[in-house]
Amino acid sequence: MAAESNAVYSNFDTIVLGAGIQGSFTAYHLCKNSKTVLIDQFTLPHSRGSSHGQTRVIRKSYFKDYYTQMMTECYQLWKELEVEANVELFRQTGMLVLGKEGNPEFQTMKSTLVENEISMESFTSEEFSRRFPAVNLPEELSAIFDKSAGILYADRALKTVQDLFQRFGGTICDGEKVVDIQPGSLVTVTTTARIYRAKSLVITAGPWTNKLLNHLRLQLPLKVCYHSGSDADPDERDIMFQDSLEDVNLLSNFLSREFPGLDPKPAIIESCMYTMTPDQDFILDHHPEHNNIIIGAGFSGHGFKLAPVVGKVLCELSAGKEPSYDLSPFKMCRFQSNLKSLL
Repeated sequence: MAAESNAVYSNFDTIVLGAGIQGSFTAYHLCKNSKTVLIDQFTLPHSRGSSHGQTRVIRKSYFKDYYTQMMTECYQLWKELEVEANVELFRQTGMLVLGKEGNPEFQTMKSTLVENEISMESFTSEEFSRRFPAVNLPEELSAIFDKSAGILYADRALKTVQDLFQRFGGTICDGEKVVDIQPGSLVTVTTTARIYRAKSLVITAGPWTNKLLNHLRLQLPLKVCYHSGSDADPDERDIMFQDSLEDVNLLSNFLSREFPGLDPKPAIIESCMYTMTPDQDFILDHHPEHNNIIIGAGFSGHGFKLAPVVGKVLCELSAGKEPSYDLSPFKMCRFQSNLKSLL
């Protein structure tokens, strides 16, 4: 959207900051009933955040039942998106989950699949070896086969959601970094290019969430890292990744040991930033003092598959509607003891 610098745009109902999969799905849901602008600091598409890459896993196997329940609708919404855009986004492959029988999370995951009547098989180590003789499964491990699981074509999915958002009348403004946010009955967002005002604001900025929340005198307990790595600055991620290939070596060693028929050397290496919460559950909530500012954050490396429902819920919060799901596991007040507020 071309415009002169510092021009003020007030013809939007909602501003969404961050055009990753969560923000894009939120904007996609919002634009069906309101004028929405989706803003990203980088030129799209880009690989700076958490939504790029060729594939992501999609599965119903979780050891927390509320994610399994949300995934039922996610599968439906992903299918609807495929039909709407006439493009393939999902490939069903099934997924093996390995764990020790005594591990409580492994047992809970198994029981969750059974209780939700999800097609699955379970194997002891001996049964697994007969079924998959090419895999060296240690004797102390068992396996679950989630038949519903598969892969999402990540880059294609993100572009599809953004294309549909624009087709429905939404506006994307990329290459604009936010420099100020002023709360109020109309939220004012100033970027490096222009000024926006809207009735509500949704922040889905991934690793940059706390940098934006600085403008609103709030800091969430987010740790930006690789899956189990140390804290990282998202603006320095390329330098950090070049200095650390521990994950690559770890995976290569695992493949050599458990899948001896595969070449353990990766053909492509891509990094993806994880924005973790202490309990690895999402944050889907209102700002504690500004009800028209909604925050979606801390997707902790497992949020891509859930984006259709996350976007729907953030849309509902922004519109003042009753959420479709119980959001108590996702309230930021659960971190009250280490929630850094400057209010």
